[in-house]
Amino acid sequence: MKRKTFLRLVCINALIILLILWSWWSFPVQDSKESTTAPIIQANIAPVPSSKHFMVSAFKDHRLGGVIRVISILCKKGLKKVYCALCDKSNSVAKTEGGLHQCVLSEAKFDIHKNTFPYATASVLCPPPSLQEVTHVSITTDPNNIHNLTSFLPIQNQEVKKSFKYNFTWCISNMFGSSNNAMQFVQTVELYKIIGVQQVVVYKTTCGPHMEKALRYYQKEGILEVVPWPIDKFLKPSGSCDIHYYGQVATLNDCIYHYMYQSKYLLLNDLDEIIMPYKHANLGDLMSSLQKKHSDASVFRVRNYVFPNTQSDDSGRFPLPEWKKVPGVSLLEHIYREPDSKDSDISAKLIVDPRGVEQTLVHNTQKHFGRVVRVPSDVCRLIHTRRPKKGDASKDQLIMDKRLWEFEETLVRNINRALHKSGLLP
Repeated sequence: MKRKTFLRLVCINALIILLILWSWWSFPVQDSKESTTAPIIQANIAPVPSSKHFMVSAFKDHRLGGVIRVISILCKKGLKKVYCALCDKSNSVAKTEGGLHQCVLSEAKFDIHKNTFPYATASVLCPPPSLQEVTHVSITTDPNNIHNLTSFLPIQNQEVKKSFKYNFTWCISNMFGSSNNAMQFVQTVELYKIIGVQQVVVYKTTCGPHMEKALRYYQKEGILEVVPWPIDKFLKPSGSCDIHYYGQVATLNDCIYHYMYQSKYLLLNDLDEIIMPYKHANLGDLMSSLQKKHSDASVFRVRNYVFPNTQSDDSGRFPLPEWKKVPGVSLLEHIYREPDSKDSDISAKLIVDPRGVEQTLVHNTQKHFGRVVRVPSDVCRLIHTRRPKKGDASKDQLIMDKRLWEFEETLVRNINRALHKSGLLP
């Protein structure tokens, strides 16, 4: 009697779980028994046929029960339903012929990152697949269009990893226009290497010739991954634009998922910014201290302090004479910062544990699993060397901050080596 009662309870609980999953997703599913020979692409931006939408990348999200997440750029006007085509390449014939074997079509949910532009970054969420080995995905707005899809994305993050290749990776969301700030880039990379960054990722649309030399040098060195980001081929990314700041939110989210099981932490800051520990010698010691105090945190917001590039050190210590031949800002020359303000918090940048983040914006995460910690400014600051935000303030209205000079001996030597080896200096 007890055995029968136990079996009934097991069956009832299993049925309840299945009903909950079904009601949450409530996706109609349609099998396609035919193979497709649509190209399998590693694209960073792929147009969705017969629509104004674009796919960026696809990942298996183990934290949500194996949901397939397609990072996308969606046109908000007239947006209704989106469908996923999840495909299997495990069949030996499909592998040989370069096609996909069996595909399953299902209605997707999508989560749009809020903004005021016609296009927005979105997570298209495809239900956990019924196929045994789903390897590729495409999205469509036409449920009858599965055989006419023009491209499929490989599904990344198929396995959960507990150990990581890197401790710290710096994600640079955008490089565009005639960006030629080679000096600041070299100085920042060399400083970051000293304090613990092991990998740098740049999403590049275009750049100037000197910056190109710097990129090639660091690629050859092995610390830099350059991700092509041809957003300007599809949308107006600046001026009276279609999408915010060259699709910055899309690239940040792509970097989080791409490095989710490769890097323990990610630094999400721009080319002209440095996340700098002030009470610790390096990023490793900083994060060990912060995680000890906040073991349940996955997002750390670092306050933004502007170091105006219009104010320089009077001693003439920097820049070195030969550095003047390289275009760009010399960080070591600008040691005055604007006082703390409300904007310091509003424009904060992030250190994140990527496995604790579901969606990010530029200054905040939109969805996360752990707590968010505001890092005290005496512990860590964002050094943001740029044009002044508070007018052209005089030195007596600014605060002297020589933190970067504490790395002078090693930093100058490493900068000079990089400038010569990259060909920026003879």
